[in-house]
Amino acid sequence: MRAALLRQVGKPLTIEEIEVAKPKAYEVLVRTAFTGLCHSDLHFMEGLYPAPLPIILGHESAGVVEQVGAEVTYVKPGDPVIGCLSVFCGTCGYCSTGHTNLCENTEVKLPPGAARRFTCRGEVVNQFANLGGFAEQMLVHENALVKIDREIPLDIGALVGCAVITGVASVFRAAKVEPGSTVAVLGCGGIGLSAINAAAVAGASRVIAIDPVPAKLEVARSMGATDTIDALRNDVVDAVKTLTGGGVHYAFEAVGRKETAEQSFQMLRPAGLATIIGMVPFGTKIELHGADFLRDRRIQGTSMGGNNFRVDMPRILALWRQGKLKLDHLIVRHIALDDINDGYARMKTGNELRSIIRFAG
Repeated sequence: MRAALLRQVGKPLTIEEIEVAKPKAYEVLVRTAFTGLCHSDLHFMEGLYPAPLPIILGHESAGVVEQVGAEVTYVKPGDPVIGCLSVFCGTCGYCSTGHTNLCENTEVKLPPGAARRFTCRGEVVNQFANLGGFAEQMLVHENALVKIDREIPLDIGALVGCAVITGVASVFRAAKVEPGSTVAVLGCGGIGLSAINAAAVAGASRVIAIDPVPAKLEVARSMGATDTIDALRNDVVDAVKTLTGGGVHYAFEAVGRKETAEQSFQMLRPAGLATIIGMVPFGTKIELHGADFLRDRRIQGTSMGGNNFRVDMPRILALWRQGKLKLDHLIVRHIALDDINDGYARMKTGNELRSIIRFAG
């Protein structure tokens, strides 16, 4: 099969022929149909987070089951599926208390460098996030997959695999936004727009979108934002406080920067909650004024919104079918695997939403 490999940090991905093993016990071979270009992969490409090399990146994928290994009971060949990096065992302390996204079982959620499913001319190729979606096939644990209806377009399904579930679950699960509350979202990429849409569905009375790109702010309005703030032309904290008369109940940081993480906390009203969704660069410290905590302001992190993806993804797709979640707005273009480096170059300009790889066949 063909896959895009990261062989050297800061260098373009290379398209190479990869050998894939046959499924072992509890493993499933998936023919990849679509994989989204996510900013999280770019962090590893640029060295902001460490990864064992060479590696197949990509983690926002959907496809069709080709083969199953022994003991697999959840899926069968021909089933359409979405992959999720929140692979779970179902029995560890986190899984048994409802935090499947934090599963710590390393027999299921293999640590970086532990997977030995792919090779290239005899060299072991690492598999990002137990998925490796920038490849024509994915070999994964069955608990990294969720079955979906055959009527669901697989490009829509792929989006739900990361950006959408992260933004939506951050609103519904991590923050538990209440009807009538006020919300601010910093960053109108795929995750931020999904959080905006979810906040509107949750009944927030005011949903404020913040971004430096006017075109993204227009998309935000179409997805439920009641107000928009140009981050280049405004002090965003003062602007939010002016709009809301003192600050928001909930703020979501969907950029992954020190400055915006601090701003998300600073724009809270007393008893407000800031949720950091974005991947702030590894080793970066966030600085906050201690006195601000005396008014019950809180800040928290989240791993993909604290999702339970086998429950949440079908619910998200049901909301899309009802017209409440507007997932189609997120896809800018379909590209070929060979165009992946061009796709990331466009992403780095900050002016585009999701490009998504369409795999042949």
